[in-house]
Amino acid sequence: MASRLCLVLAALLALAAPACADERPPIVVELFTSQGCNSCPPADAYLGELTQRPGLLTLAFHVDYWNYIGWDDPFARPWSAARQKGYQKSLNERFVYTPQIVVNGEAQGIGSERATIEALLRAAAAASPRAHPAVTLRRRQDGALIVDVGAGDSPPRAPADIWLVGFDRMHHTRVLRGENEGQTLTDYHPVRFYRRIGAWPGWSLELVVPAADAVALGSGEVAVLIQTAGLGPILTASVLKDANPSR
Repeated sequence: MASRLCLVLAALLALAAPACADERPPIVVELFTSQGCNSCPPADAYLGELTQRPGLLTLAFHVDYWNYIGWDDPFARPWSAARQKGYQKSLNERFVYTPQIVVNGEAQGIGSERATIEALLRAAAAASPRAHPAVTLRRRQDGALIVDVGAGDSPPRAPADIWLVGFDRMHHTRVLRGENEGQTLTDYHPVRFYRRIGAWPGWSLELVVPAADAVALGSGEVAVLIQTAGLGPILTASVLKDANPSR
């Protein structure tokens, strides 16, 4: 009887092990783009396809340095360009450009070159998963958001940055001037809110996002990224769809 029980337990553990091993955070795909860039629409469309693919978190950071040529991108923000310039340094690139896709904070390529990006995605999917904490979110009665970050298997070498990101699902924009004049562009997952809200040292912690910032997130989706300091590799990411339950 004891041997049979051991065999049953062993079989159950064998069945459970693959499920646990397959649990991993989404691959983060960041597109740096602009409505003022005539080579960006194909990359925007490609990102739209990737938004439908399971296992990916796609984000479009619209940079502001193309605004000077005649069209002010309504989604462009200085912090998007600052994030891209941070990647220029961490990825040891000579310059910034659009459209650029960065995968998991550690590899980059031209956003409209599908074969290049697909190879990066395959490499990210095949890589050994990093030790990463669980991330959950809840809303307090006063409207504040509480971000709970769990402990990791091993602490990072330096505290990792915790980024709060708010993004919309999709927008259509009629461009009246600039390189894309006369076109109606579709943008997927444009980032509307981006802020560092703390650091993760490797153990459990709780962060409070004040109600004013919670309102500033808008009515779109909310994600949390935990990223190696200095815009290094992204350790984990989570889309927090309960951030705006009244939507």
